[in-house]
Amino acid sequence: MASKIIGVASDHAGFPLKQFVLQYLEEKGIEYKDFGTYSDRSCDYPDFAHPLAEDIESGVVGCGIGICGSGEGMAMTLNKHHGVRAGLCWNVEIAHLIRQHNNANCLVLPGRFITNKEAAAIIDEYLKTPFEAGRHQLRIDKM
Repeated sequence: MASKIIGVASDHAGFPLKQFVLQYLEEKGIEYKDFGTYSDRSCDYPDFAHPLAEDIESGVVGCGIGICGSGEGMAMTLNKHHGVRAGLCWNVEIAHLIRQHNNANCLVLPGRFITNKEAAAIIDEYLKTPFEAGRHQLRIDKM
C-alpha cells in the first residue's frame, strides 16, 4: 500500500455503522479519509463509492471501507473500477480470505446486517491479514 490512510464511504443506510467505524479507527490511531455521506438522509451510494475507488486506484488512500445497507450496491460500484478489489464481508473468516487469497484493497460491510462488535472484529481481521501471493497472484492477474 502506497498510503496508510484508509478511505471510508457509506450511503444513508450505512451511515450509523460508518460513524462507529470512524470512531473505531480513531481510537486505534489509524488515519482515515471520510468520503461521506455525512447524515442518514437518503442518498445514492455511487456518489460516495466512486470517489473512494478513484483514491484507491491513485494511491491517495491505501485501502478502503465501503458501507451500505446490504453491502451489495457499494461492492458492485467499487468493483467497476479496474484497480479496486472490493470484498463484501459479514464475518471474520470472509475478511481473512478476501485479504489472504484476493488481496482485497477495499472491505465492504453490510450496515443493516452486522453489529458494531462484528464490524470491529471484521476490520481487525482485514487489516492484520497478509496477502499470500503465489497461486493467488496468478488468479488476480487474470481479473
